[in-house]
Amino acid sequence: MTNTLLEGFLPFEHEPYFAFGQPEVAERQRVAYREVREKYVGQSFPLHIGGRAVAGEGTFEVRNPADTREVVWRFPRATPAQLEEAIRCAGEGYQEWRFSDPLQRATIFKRAAELLRARRMEFNAVMGLENGKNWAEADGEVAECVDHFEVFARETLKWAQGKAVYPMQGEHVTTIYEPIGVVAVISPWNFPAAIPLGMSLGAIAAGNTVVWKPASETPLSSLLLVELLFEAGLPRNVIQFLTGTDEVLGDPLVDHKDIRMIAFTGSKEIGCRIMERAAKVQPGQRWLKKVMAEMGGKDPTVVCADGDVEAAAVGIVQAAFGYAGQKCSACSRVIAEESVYDALLERVVTLARELKVGSPEENAALGPVIHAGSAERIMGYVENGKKTARLVLGGERADAGEAEGGYIAPTIFADVDPRDPLFQEEIFGPVLSFTKARDWRHAIELANDSEYGLTAAFYSRDPEKIAAARRLMHVGNLYVNRKCTGALSGTHAFGGYGMSGTNAKVGGPDYLFWFLQTKTVAQKY
Repeated sequence: MTNTLLEGFLPFEHEPYFAFGQPEVAERQRVAYREVREKYVGQSFPLHIGGRAVAGEGTFEVRNPADTREVVWRFPRATPAQLEEAIRCAGEGYQEWRFSDPLQRATIFKRAAELLRARRMEFNAVMGLENGKNWAEADGEVAECVDHFEVFARETLKWAQGKAVYPMQGEHVTTIYEPIGVVAVISPWNFPAAIPLGMSLGAIAAGNTVVWKPASETPLSSLLLVELLFEAGLPRNVIQFLTGTDEVLGDPLVDHKDIRMIAFTGSKEIGCRIMERAAKVQPGQRWLKKVMAEMGGKDPTVVCADGDVEAAAVGIVQAAFGYAGQKCSACSRVIAEESVYDALLERVVTLARELKVGSPEENAALGPVIHAGSAERIMGYVENGKKTARLVLGGERADAGEAEGGYIAPTIFADVDPRDPLFQEEIFGPVLSFTKARDWRHAIELANDSEYGLTAAFYSRDPEKIAAARRLMHVGNLYVNRKCTGALSGTHAFGGYGMSGTNAKVGGPDYLFWFLQTKTVAQKY
C-alpha cells in the first residue's frame, strides 16, 4: 500500500526562489515587510504547552540586528514548572502520536507546504527583522522549509514500510522501525526556520513528539512554523514550544529523565556539553539518550592550477560573505596552488569590494552580524590577524549610516599560516583567509588540517584530481566546481565529520533512522 501511495506523489521538485530582480517581485517583498511591521512589531507572543497558548514569568526583548535600538517583539520566559509540564504533555502526546497513521503525518506535511508557499514573503520579512538576513538569504531558507515539508512527507511513507530480511523456512520475519519518545529540539539563530523544522520533522515523521526550544534571538521564525503545522492539522500535543533562559531550558532540558533524545545545532562548546551531560543516566531514566549534534565548520575552498579561477572567485565570495559569513557551511579558508594564487586573490578582493553593506530590510548584500557581542568577538580575530597575516581588504567596522548594529566590512587576509587561528578556528563572520599550497595534493592536506569536517569546495578540470578529492577530502559535504554553501533538502544530505558533529545528514535518505529504533518480529508457522 505504501509503495502505491508514494507512486501517487508528484515528482519532487525543489521550491523555486523568488526573482527579486524583477521590480514587481521586489515590490511584493517590500509590501510584506510593511505588513509584518504592522502585524507583529511591538507584540508579545506565547508559549505553547499542552495544546494551549500560555504566558511565562515575564518576557524578554527581541531586537532587530540591523538597528539594535528597535525592539521588534517580546517572548515569555518559561518557568521550571512549565518545563516540567511541557515534557509531561509531550510524553502524553507521544502515547497517541506514536500510533498515528504515517499517511496522516505525510498529509499534514503536504498541507503545511501549501500553507507556507502562500506566506513565504511574510516569513522572509519576519526572518529579516529577527536575524538580519537579506531577501535572498531569507527566501532561500524559507524555500528550504517548503522542501523539508515535501521531503519528510515522502520519507515518512518510505520508513513506514520497514526493511526486507532474508527469508527463513517456517517463520515469517519482519524488521520494522518504531518511534522512541520525546525529542528535545535545540536550535540556533542563524537558520531559525529551516534548522529547527528539519530536526522537528525528523522526530515527528518518525512518530515522536517534540519539545521545541528556539534561539532567544529568533523565536518568531520558529513559532510561526509551529502554528502553521497546527493549522495544517498536527495535533497540538505533538509540539511543545518553549522560550526563555538557559538556566531553565538548557541543562535542565538536556538532563531530564523523560527526554529520550536531544537534536541540537549550534556551537562546538555547547554540543560537546550536551554529549557529555546526555551520557549520564538520571534517576528514573530507562534508556540511553540519543544525541544528534551539528556543531559548525571551518570550511575550505581548494583551487587547483587547472581550475576555473573566475567561477571559483564568484563561488568563494558568495560562500564567504553571504549572510555575513554566519553559516556553519561558509567558506572561511581558501587554499590555492601557487600558480593561480595571486590571480584568484585579486579577483576575490575585487568582487568582495563591490559588496554593499547596509540594511537587510533594503536587501543590501552584506548586513550585520547578529549582535554586539558577536561583532566584538569577530573584531578580536581581525585585530590579531593584522599581526600575523597580510590584510588585503576590510579589517574594520562598516558604516551603516544612522543604524546601530554589528556591521563589519568584508575582510580578507592573505598568506595565512596553517597554524594561525584565522586558519584553524571558526570565526562565524565576514572574515576570509587565503593560504598558498605547493601543489594540489598539498592543498588537500591543508584542507584536511582542521578539527572540523562539514563542507568543502574543490575546483579543478582534471578528472583524476577530482577523483582523488572525492576520496581524500574529509568532509560530510564536498562540492566540486561550485560553492560550499547552499545545500538543498532532499538532494544534498547535510551534516559533517569530526567536531562538525554526528553526521546525521538532514534532508537525506537515512535521516529518520536517528529518530527510530528497530524491532525484529519472528512468527513461527
